[in-house]
Amino acid sequence: MTNDAPPRWDRRMHQRLTHGEAAALGELYDRFASLVHGIAHRVLDDEHGADQVTREVFGQVWEHPETYDPRHGSLRAWIAGLAHGQAVGRLRRTEDDGTARPEEIEEKVRTASTAARADYIVTSMPAPLRAALDLAYFRRLDYRQAAARLGVTEDEARRRLRLGLQLLSTAHQGPRTVSPPLSPPGCGAAR
Repeated sequence: MTNDAPPRWDRRMHQRLTHGEAAALGELYDRFASLVHGIAHRVLDDEHGADQVTREVFGQVWEHPETYDPRHGSLRAWIAGLAHGQAVGRLRRTEDDGTARPEEIEEKVRTASTAARADYIVTSMPAPLRAALDLAYFRRLDYRQAAARLGVTEDEARRRLRLGLQLLSTAHQGPRTVSPPLSPPGCGAAR
């Protein structure tokens, strides 16, 4: 996905980082450290490793802010990509101790990457979609009950569920790919 004009905050933050403004790094850290740590922890399943990846990602952002290209997405997406790449690299290094077969390592990386992408997709989707998915899939409400809770029409609740699922369906694929639209099973009741 490309954006011709990134959001104003992203542009300004990128300029500040490029000019070496330490306060900008602090703001960026405050805003995205939990995202970076969450992605790293999901991939590594290791608190200490996630802490190290978080430090490495923000070190990389500070040392090389010019590597961010706003035409390729938001600052948040770039930082999430850095976190994912660092975490996967660390996972490969720690798993490659001679006891695991390469296929086992790659399967673990694929599984962790899919889970991290799904987490990122859910946390970055619009709040109305997130709320509909939460009600339908985690609280086990059908679309009618979800519509009532959200104060929207049943059609709108179905639409939100469908869109949320379409976004989530891309998690099993690599970044920058889109799968065919996925409709909720039966569209009549959620699991």
